[in-house]
Amino acid sequence: MATSFATTNSTAPSNQLGRSFPSLPVAHNRMTVASRGSSALPEHGPVFDLQVPLNRLISGRSRREYVTGESIFSQGDPANSVYYIQSGRVKLTVVSMSGKEAVIAHLPEASFFGEASLAGQKLRISSANALQDSTIIRIDKQVMQDLLHREPEFAEQFLAHLLTRNIRMEADLVDHLFNSSEKRLARLLMLMANFGQESKPTPVIAKISQETLAEMIGTTRSRVSFFLNRFRELGYIDYSGGGMTINSSLVNVVLHD
Repeated sequence: MATSFATTNSTAPSNQLGRSFPSLPVAHNRMTVASRGSSALPEHGPVFDLQVPLNRLISGRSRREYVTGESIFSQGDPANSVYYIQSGRVKLTVVSMSGKEAVIAHLPEASFFGEASLAGQKLRISSANALQDSTIIRIDKQVMQDLLHREPEFAEQFLAHLLTRNIRMEADLVDHLFNSSEKRLARLLMLMANFGQESKPTPVIAKISQETLAEMIGTTRSRVSFFLNRFRELGYIDYSGGGMTINSSLVNVVLHD
């Protein structure tokens, strides 16, 4: 999902608490920031399945099911492993010493997280929680390091994943700094529906609360409700029993100056 630098009040103490995809263009006045993501990285033959080498691991790897809202790790925990989202979505948050909480990332299926441990991070600087029912693979730090040295193709794809996510986070920051909350919401919905990405669009996205959307774009639930009603009146979105249907014409809100 989309990365957000929103802050909300939290009573939690400071020690609590994929496949990544390229971003849609972020427009601000005459400036357009376009993220090309993994399409800008070199391609070498068929798509490499990252799960294949992970599935071959005999030790140092575990898989667990998490229910919506369940904690995967908390801010301040030892950073001794890397995680892979086999299915579901994960939210990364940080809490300041004063108790303010910031959502820094919403990660989709086939994403890695917790990889800062590979760069020497001793303690987690963020918390990870399941945004929906999810299946998560945990890989011990040493096992992951050995795998990266032993499997060059896996290492190349892992690097591409990190670079793509970095591009996405830069675009998210520009979006947050320069765009209105209405544009941020439209862009988020387009990303969640895979529009403008390499994978096939999925116009119907799963049910998600207005509170969660507000956290992701850094605004209030009432503003999100107002914009969603406007989008629906204009025919950009619709609701069904299975979730929210996103029309590709919603991009007009993102690009409108």
